[in-house]
Amino acid sequence: MPRRLFLRLAIGLVLLATALALVLFGRYGGGEPYPDLSGDPLLDESALEIVVVSPEPIGNLAVSEGGRIFYTIHPESRPTGAKLLEWVDGSPSAYPSEEAQALFQTPLGIVIDRQNRLWSIDHGNHGTGTPRLLAFDLETGAVVHDHALDSSVAQLGSFLQDLQVDSTGKHVFIADVSFWRNNPALVVYDVEAQRARRVLEGDESVSAQDWLIRNPTKDMKFFGGLVVLKPGVDGIAIDRDDQWVYYGAVAHDTMFRVKVVDLLDASLRAGALAARIEPVGQKPLSDGLSTDNEGNLLITDVEHGAVMRMSPAGELETLVSSPRIRWADALSYGPDGWLYLADSAIPDQMLRSKAHMREAAPYYIFRFKPGIDGIPGQ
Repeated sequence: MPRRLFLRLAIGLVLLATALALVLFGRYGGGEPYPDLSGDPLLDESALEIVVVSPEPIGNLAVSEGGRIFYTIHPESRPTGAKLLEWVDGSPSAYPSEEAQALFQTPLGIVIDRQNRLWSIDHGNHGTGTPRLLAFDLETGAVVHDHALDSSVAQLGSFLQDLQVDSTGKHVFIADVSFWRNNPALVVYDVEAQRARRVLEGDESVSAQDWLIRNPTKDMKFFGGLVVLKPGVDGIAIDRDDQWVYYGAVAHDTMFRVKVVDLLDASLRAGALAARIEPVGQKPLSDGLSTDNEGNLLITDVEHGAVMRMSPAGELETLVSSPRIRWADALSYGPDGWLYLADSAIPDQMLRSKAHMREAAPYYIFRFKPGIDGIPGQ
């Protein structure tokens, strides 16, 4: 190759790489440190009990009224075995069976409704496959609902990853964090009609702000800082009376709520629905949510290994924190006032090698008693 042609080719490659880096940084980079909202915990760290030990990173969890513990293996860890499990007599067991694992591609969010059904949301490998909503009868393990979500709801680059079901079992609310597509939204699903629609797409309340998550394991930035993990809406919860759906983007400073009746009103245009959103209060950079019977929100703090409680007036207090918690993720109430916490250890699995994940094992589900009960499974 002539020297002049080689130099032109080299310069062209450098310019192309520079342009790509600028595009990546412009779309995914940047971020400022977030203020620490945590305070002295109300509970000692010894209040945390380990109830599940896993060799692979845990995703979401749901605990039944009878104390059965279900959990997913986090899809970002690229699991090779069972993806939905039940903890039985101190060991993991594929749920509902080994054969049923063929139903799943990338399941993450799970929840138990008041009809004793376990629901799972599968984002279909960020919309490149078939996103799927499944429900299993807890008594028999039989599939009682199966719905594939089309591209009008689960777009290419979407990430449907958390869900809640109302008390009637007729409506499912799903959070699309949409990290890669940058188009977060909520999804409202009518179980009887088997019809889904996206709402609040790209609204400020579901979108990330420019914050850098500083986790004790690592700052959540990759490729030399070109990509920073700034997720949109993730945690979603519904109150005990089916009045409000609460939600928050991971990289956002505010918790929001919107009335269930407004989410279910398909005649409301985007602007009209957005006008009915209410801010609840300032929150930590958070992941999982739950509610209790007194109208409080339980919120995980992913920077400080903590679970916080937000009163209906928006006031925050730290319930428990521990350096053992690498990424406080999903929450689920079990019987007798126990609140279960899945530690998904995101910094030790996201864009990490399988060798690193093995070295960072084991992974845990904890539980503690926050002092106010909630409904098991939620």
